[in-house]
Amino acid sequence: MRPLKKFEEYLDIGVVDKRSPDKNRAKSLINEAGNRKSFIEQVIKKIGINDDNANYFIENVYDILIELIRAKLLLTGYHSSGMGAHEAEVAYMRNLGFDEKDVRFMNDLRYFRNGISYYGKRFNSEYAQKVISFLGKVYPRLNKT
Repeated sequence: MRPLKKFEEYLDIGVVDKRSPDKNRAKSLINEAGNRKSFIEQVIKKIGINDDNANYFIENVYDILIELIRAKLLLTGYHSSGMGAHEAEVAYMRNLGFDEKDVRFMNDLRYFRNGISYYGKRFNSEYAQKVISFLGKVYPRLNKT
């Protein structure tokens, strides 16, 4: 996995561009993230996390967090697209005041989620639990408007 650049570098190379803030789209993403979070909380209560369903929790947590980061970008007038867009969004966490440990965890989560989506990588319930804990830690900060 290549090192994550600074957010401003993604601006310089055109992965991120500056636009007018899009409050409606940001609000939609925040609502969707909240709905996803409620859904996975219900699933955890009803069936729990095990090795067979771990990947689903990992993917959903990633989607929740990236939607909230994307909403923050949109509220400040940024938009990312193309190759490196997700990396740029993760790098934006630094601009939001997250420490490097959290940024690295999110970048690992991005990388592992791609492994699930594109290469059939399997993860166990132990890693899924770590991801759920990370969600509990960073969701409140990302969900603030």
